[in-house]
Amino acid sequence: MRPELHLPDDLRAMLEAVRRIGRPRIVGGGVRDWLLGLTPKDFDIEVGGADFETMHRTLEPFGATDVVGRSFGVIKVRSPASGEEYDFSLPRRESKTGAGHRGFAVAPDPTLSDAEAAARRDFTINAIALDPFTGAIIDPHDGRGDLAAHRLRHTSAAFVEDPLRVLRAFQLAARFDFTLAPETAELCRTISPSFTELPVERVWGEWEKWAAKSVRPSRGLTVLEETGWLRHFPEIAALRGTPQEPEWHPEGDVFAHTQHCLDALVALPDWQDGDAGRRQLLMLAVLGHDFGKPSTTVQVDKRGALRWTSPAHEAAGGPLAESFLRRIGAPLRFDAPVRALVVNHLAHHHGQAEFSDSSVRRLARRLHPATIDELALVMRADANGRPPLASTEIQARIDELVRKARALELERLAPKPIVQGRHLLALGRSPGPDFKPIINAAFEAQLDGAFSDEAGGVAWLEDFLRRF
Repeated sequence: MRPELHLPDDLRAMLEAVRRIGRPRIVGGGVRDWLLGLTPKDFDIEVGGADFETMHRTLEPFGATDVVGRSFGVIKVRSPASGEEYDFSLPRRESKTGAGHRGFAVAPDPTLSDAEAAARRDFTINAIALDPFTGAIIDPHDGRGDLAAHRLRHTSAAFVEDPLRVLRAFQLAARFDFTLAPETAELCRTISPSFTELPVERVWGEWEKWAAKSVRPSRGLTVLEETGWLRHFPEIAALRGTPQEPEWHPEGDVFAHTQHCLDALVALPDWQDGDAGRRQLLMLAVLGHDFGKPSTTVQVDKRGALRWTSPAHEAAGGPLAESFLRRIGAPLRFDAPVRALVVNHLAHHHGQAEFSDSSVRRLARRLHPATIDELALVMRADANGRPPLASTEIQARIDELVRKARALELERLAPKPIVQGRHLLALGRSPGPDFKPIINAAFEAQLDGAFSDEAGGVAWLEDFLRRF
């Protein structure tokens, strides 16, 4: 039996007041999450049978009100008791007036029935309302049936008027492990050209949710492919059909491998425990880790047999990862760490049989502002993305890298140069063009283990200057 939906006391008091002037309903994601057995994070209330001014006067005693959404019939109320913000809105009609996500005329209409008000919502699972007083579930589009079937289905033919809804399908499928109804996928295909109408900040808004909240991110990529919207993200589209050597990648092509890697990442406790920004960084890095394979994959003869290989795909993937981040409007803060993680994601496959202090210091330096701990998670996701293969050897190698980095206190930071310009000045050198190469040489010596503290750095510098 489903537990009762718990409403905060401050919200319940507002609902009691609004009940006297209209017909309040809890709507949208809060109801959906509750029916899925999740704890709702947001509560949106739609009030039928009331006008805007009366609703505003009724809500004013409960806290600061923001009527910036007046033309849409929306009032935001911030409760002084809890600090929470609640959205109260009137039912509204929407009509398409122009291109793009914003090309709508919106008119509040308090006379709309529950069914009419629900028809403007994107998916049936978001078109379920709850009467907070009787507990009655109002579900005119069988959203509960789609929740039970783990299916995303459009509410009405008006779905095609807003192309952003396709990207909402992409992230919702990944967040709730849902599939897309075939008829909805067909509608999405018909509006694929309108992707160009979307502001890039709205595109990022959906990718941001996918990267931070997915429970099965591969579902999102499947939605992009089923709807024909994968072509708008050519760095990902190129992965489909790029072959891999079956002995090492029995799961299929690079697209399939990437899907498995993404799902493997979100299964890692260290990803789940991270904040939203860290989860997004890691998800974007794993998504882009093999962007370089389509341009580098070739068949070569190895011991008398043709084998698929992708030499130097890590380096080739760095610029492609950055171009993808620009395409989806990701904040610039992701560029450097995502690129570093992509370019270095095979560091555990190259070099010495054991990690030397010097190699780990240099890796930490190359990764900055990403970290070795973050790289280890990308590596683990990559290693786990080859079902049914599982390599204890690769995992042990990653464990060794992490242990070495922690011993050097480099797992979460890059080494910083010990020798600075002030040390040259203290030794009587005048500022000039030779400062930079001397400091760079000192840093290289530090990375090689020639010294590890300031006293050792100064001693090294004195010796170097005698020979310089």
